[in-house]
Amino acid sequence: MKIPFQMDLSDQVAVVTGGGGVLCSMFSKALAALGAKVAVLDLNLEAAKAVADEITAAGGKAIAVKANCLDKQSLGAARDEVLSAFGPCTLLLNGAGGNNPRGTTDDEQYNPDLEGLKTFFDLDPDGVRFVFDLNVIAALLTTQVFAKDMVGKNANIINVSSMNAYRPLTKIPAYSGAKAAVSNLTQWLAVYFAKAGIRVNALAPGFFVSNQNRALLFDQEGKPTARTEKILRSTPMGRFGEAEELIGTLLYLINNEAAGFVTGVVIPVDGGFSAYSGV
Repeated sequence: MKIPFQMDLSDQVAVVTGGGGVLCSMFSKALAALGAKVAVLDLNLEAAKAVADEITAAGGKAIAVKANCLDKQSLGAARDEVLSAFGPCTLLLNGAGGNNPRGTTDDEQYNPDLEGLKTFFDLDPDGVRFVFDLNVIAALLTTQVFAKDMVGKNANIINVSSMNAYRPLTKIPAYSGAKAAVSNLTQWLAVYFAKAGIRVNALAPGFFVSNQNRALLFDQEGKPTARTEKILRSTPMGRFGEAEELIGTLLYLINNEAAGFVTGVVIPVDGGFSAYSGV
């Protein structure tokens, strides 16, 4: 892993939700490499343990904590574990989220002549609600539980938004709407906590290959799908991002000297996707 610049995070206790995933595991490792004590939270405890073990093997400080970000009692138990091991949280990274097929259509545009496809009219309301909860309610509940320990500590909350928040992608209305809500929640929380010593910002990754989207981007033989070709045509840099390319923006946002007057922003890291009109 390449850390783009050095800073001392030895006084920081970082809580990373979704820490067993591709991007958030990388965030956890980067923070630990700079001295932070990292609590890797994930519903999949084995995935969290794998990340925490890798950090400790490299000389860092980390614990794995099982947490359901949609269950306030589970989050409360996770907070108690973090307090016992490292002390109060000073950096919260709300990375838990994702999509669900029940909130996804098969078609990009409605065509009544095509049969056998799941259209907008077939979307499962419970599926849409689950995607919203997984991205928005999870961030809200996690912030409710951990932010109480962060008041007055020059602390930081980082949410993970998406390109979908700027322009909704076809086929995934639930995820697009949920990520737009994450960006809005980021701004709301930034105002709410502005005088409480907590800055709140967000990353909006462009297209990075992860476990969640790999099947959409590559076929079973590993060849790019038609959707991948459309994505790359709409990304001026003409490639997917590398996970490590998110680290610099994260470190900037949590640096109280470099970004002490920055709160309520959502920064795209997207190879120009959000700036490109298509012509």
